[in-house]
Amino acid sequence: MKRILTITLNPTVDKSTVIYQLIPEKKLRCEKPTFDPGGGGINVSRGLKRLGLESDCMFPSGGRTGELLKQLLVKEGINQHAVSISTETRENFIVVASSTNQQYRFGMPGVEIPETEQEKLFEVYSKLDPFPEIIVISGSLPPGMRPEFLKELIKTGKEKGAKVIVDTSEEALSHAVDEGVFLLKPNLGELGRLVGKEALDNESADEAAQQLISAGKTEVIVVSLGAQGAYLITKDLNEHIPAPSVKKLSTVGAGDSMVAGMVSVLAKGGNYSEMVRMGVACGSAATMNAGTQLFKKEDALKLFEWLKKR
Repeated sequence: MKRILTITLNPTVDKSTVIYQLIPEKKLRCEKPTFDPGGGGINVSRGLKRLGLESDCMFPSGGRTGELLKQLLVKEGINQHAVSISTETRENFIVVASSTNQQYRFGMPGVEIPETEQEKLFEVYSKLDPFPEIIVISGSLPPGMRPEFLKELIKTGKEKGAKVIVDTSEEALSHAVDEGVFLLKPNLGELGRLVGKEALDNESADEAAQQLISAGKTEVIVVSLGAQGAYLITKDLNEHIPAPSVKKLSTVGAGDSMVAGMVSVLAKGGNYSEMVRMGVACGSAATMNAGTQLFKKEDALKLFEWLKKR
């Protein structure tokens, strides 16, 4: 089993509750709130734990919310490298209106991490021993963090022999591609922007992905297609994996669950087709649960078996 590290540069505690109906100017009665650890890489580690795989989870942590985040991860049995910072870890807020089953997600921007504390985070990362064989960098960058910091993380990981997987967006995604990674998970819009095209379909997505692969920017691209599944593209492979039909309750964490499923297969030495099928299975299973619960292992494995026959 390969050693796995997830990195979350803008972690959060997700606070969620249920109301009957969202009405302006009214005092709304909420159900007892639930608190979940959140942020891209953290959710990937949580997903891996559900699949029976251990990983180390690295993130900056500050203030009261940062302490709560660490406690929540301890409860879930997640190995952590929490690097102390002087600013308060952010908190997101999710509300579900039970009358319509509609979900309202309030994402906070996070806080700036001083340059000296970014350096401390990098030092902890670079001195990990044994160093991970698979590194997943997932989620947004906190305000004020230079995307070049992300490039340094990727460069160091590659120099130490790790396979680096990146799931981010906007400027951070462009910088990751500039540095070059093992696997990317963009959606169609993000893939198009990476190659300077406004709109892509399946055929042009393959051309765009091959453009990045030929330039040495990545070895594997998994294009997330939401309810339509995913598109796997390598130098030698081109395959569409459909998403199974499930009753959707929430899309929170579906993308992170997909990454967790893919990494679980990579860590066991599985092939790319199995990797993406497990990713689609976990992502689809996550949508079957309300709030920020991610997926249930039994749901993911059942969907994986269904996809293996397709």
